[in-house]
Amino acid sequence: MTEKELFFRYLGLPSMNPIGLDIVKAEGAHIYDRSGNEYLDMVSGITVSNTGHRHPAVIDAIRKQLELYLHVNVYGEFIQSPQVMYAKALAEHLPPELDSVFFVNSGSESTEGALKLAKRYTGRPGIVAFRNGYHGSTHGALSVCGHESLKTAFRPLLPGITFLRYNNCSDLGQINSGTACVIAETTQAEAGLIPSDPGFLLKLRQRCNETGSLLIFDDIQMGMGRTGYLFSFELYKVIPDILLLAKALGGGMPLGAFIAGKKIMESLASDPELGHITTFGGHPVSCAAGLASFNVLTAGDLISGAEKKGAFLEKMLMDDPLVSGQKVIREVRRKGLAFGLDLADPLKHEAFLKACFRKGIIVDFYLFREASFRLAPPLTISYEEMEQAGGMLARAIAEIA
Repeated sequence: MTEKELFFRYLGLPSMNPIGLDIVKAEGAHIYDRSGNEYLDMVSGITVSNTGHRHPAVIDAIRKQLELYLHVNVYGEFIQSPQVMYAKALAEHLPPELDSVFFVNSGSESTEGALKLAKRYTGRPGIVAFRNGYHGSTHGALSVCGHESLKTAFRPLLPGITFLRYNNCSDLGQINSGTACVIAETTQAEAGLIPSDPGFLLKLRQRCNETGSLLIFDDIQMGMGRTGYLFSFELYKVIPDILLLAKALGGGMPLGAFIAGKKIMESLASDPELGHITTFGGHPVSCAAGLASFNVLTAGDLISGAEKKGAFLEKMLMDDPLVSGQKVIREVRRKGLAFGLDLADPLKHEAFLKACFRKGIIVDFYLFREASFRLAPPLTISYEEMEQAGGMLARAIAEIA
């Protein structure tokens, strides 16, 4: 059997129709398959590889850590330099209210930990989330998912969750003295990249202050420089009580975190002790890789360049006659180097994705917006590579027009 046949035979898969590329190598913004085809990765492994695939600094940090130790004990028992130094670096780039980092393995786990933390600290049962929000697919994270398509088959889920309309200030009155926390994205990613309206997050912050509810910002997809800011909430000048990070946090390795003030975080350490535990959270190799990637992001101009590169790619696409003349793209939304592009005809969604792959470019869809597809290339992508991507996209658009 070929590896592709073994893939379908032995792996549990989340979909009956996976993309199925047989990958042998990835470097920078490029991915290569077993047949010798080269692809330009315009989604960064779903916003994981913000510093590109196999950045030399990340690979070097992994090699050095491999020479020292791998897993040595469950998270939080032994002092491990990669965890300590990465937590310090994150805290130094965050507001003083966010100075305690709890490392986990993924974005879903960061959501789970944050929900538990909020309920433990406030002693309240209620949780508020937003329609079309996405925060992971484990049981608790799925419970605060704001779209029914992923949830129906798994009910009953967590009780006591209220869903509000995103960007609707009149709904904020439903946050009350029984609300432990409100979980929100500053830009709703899986809804098709829907940004918050001016003033909405500020009013959300004010309402949480009035009710004593903790505000959780999910920066799992849009953090780590993607929006042109290290953390997306900096764009709105609204500080959460708990911040969720993952995806690009690990520089290509599995890593997540929920971050809060020390006083809030310490509520997990007593009554009972071990209020939240993880065996592999903050794995030393993942933290070493993540810290190396973080240093690359914060030392150079990759973050400040995300907005410039995003504007360049947007203009190039909209100026291309193969795009503008075909009227295939109905709407473009952008935050930094992240795009939501809506097709005028949702029925051509699958045809467009396949056309892109044939042209040698990897794009992706959003979970909760059928007509929309995702562009989120590595922040390290060059202008020459973006010009190549623009041409590939234009030809794919022309093919399905």
